Amino acid sequence: MRIPHPIPPLYDNTSAILILGSFPSVRSREAGFFYGHPQNRFWRVTAAVTGAEVPQSIPEKREFLLSHHIALWDVIASCEITGSSDSSIRNVIPNDLSPILSAAPIRCVYVNGQIAAKYYEKYQRPVTGIPAVCLPSTSPANAAWSFERLCSVWQEITVPLGLK
Repeated sequence: MRIPHPIPPLYDNTSAILILGSFPSVRSREAGFFYGHPQNRFWRVTAAVTGAEVPQSIPEKREFLLSHHIALWDVIASCEITGSSDSSIRNVIPNDLSPILSAAPIRCVYVNGQIAAKYYEKYQRPVTGIPAVCLPSTSPANAAWSFERLCSVWQEITVPLGLK
């Protein structure tokens, strides 16, 4: 069964970087916002590398992203998926990134994990012409990466933000 992406992109006219995931997890779809699973390390990692407090509520998460000039969305607009398993994704329809790219001065595109990278390269890069930097997934399924190791690589997002 095809599942549509239920969360709109988050960006404004000051967003300098775009971080793209693959497709929202069941928990994120239920919460109505990105990285809703409490074990996903996205919020802890991005807060750590930007020197901010970890946002807790959805309004705090929105404010955190926008105040740090971070746009956030996913590569996939709809797909068939079993639970939250990226490896089960089939019959992808990609998101159109042009509304973000035309409204915001995006300097760099990052993808959160290999699945997001795969679908970005297949569908969005040929349209945008913008290469994406693949960062290791913050998903709890990526247990091989410790929090500290994730932060050391995710530190890269601070460069176009002027934080490093």
